[in-house]
Amino acid sequence: MTTLYQPDNGYHYNSDTIFLYDFVSKLNLKGYILDLGSGSGILGILLAKNFSKIVLESIEKQEIFHKLTEKNSEINRVSNKNYHLDFLESNFQNRYDFIVSNPPFYSSNVVQTKNSNLNIARYNTHLPIDQFFEKVSKALKSRGYFIFCYDAKQFQDLAIALKKYRLQIERVRFVHSSLAKNASLVMVQTRKNSKSDITFNSPLINFSDEVKDIYIKTDTYSLTANLDGLLDTL
Repeated sequence: MTTLYQPDNGYHYNSDTIFLYDFVSKLNLKGYILDLGSGSGILGILLAKNFSKIVLESIEKQEIFHKLTEKNSEINRVSNKNYHLDFLESNFQNRYDFIVSNPPFYSSNVVQTKNSNLNIARYNTHLPIDQFFEKVSKALKSRGYFIFCYDAKQFQDLAIALKKYRLQIERVRFVHSSLAKNASLVMVQTRKNSKSDITFNSPLINFSDEVKDIYIKTDTYSLTANLDGLLDTL
């Protein structure tokens, strides 16, 4: 079981990250991996616990989630070099074999929450696509992988920006709440300087037997803590 502290009044990890973990775990992971926008640290922690040949690093802009990543890595006995930085302003000397991310992806055109923690975690004004992918490309080794999830409605914009920064889409999987509904989420595997064709995996349908198996496999347990006192107690 993976135990994770989360704030009682802030962003919580959800099914998007659980599904992304499953999507990433189909690869043979080894080498240096960066969990970008780590939040509670769940994605990197799950990967580090299940792939012994990776060296995990994380980056998180918000102090509360930076500390949560540190605490959750510690209680799960995961080695994790954790940076408290804005990714767009970072200057990594290291180059990564893998970058994984569940970034803020909701459009700024929708009604936004006034909770600052939730706002930064959800809306792509805080991490614009073009700047985001340019920075990712610079931080990756040649032939390194960038794997992420995003709002499915923005897939065309993603594809254009990824091509601009030499991040070739190799594998795609759309997530649907039901067979009758349009896709709400897309998971994308890219590789820098690759010339591979795209593989479209079968859709992932929420509440299906496959999804139930994914939750069993990840086996997470959440503990909530008061956000006001969290920085002092962790």
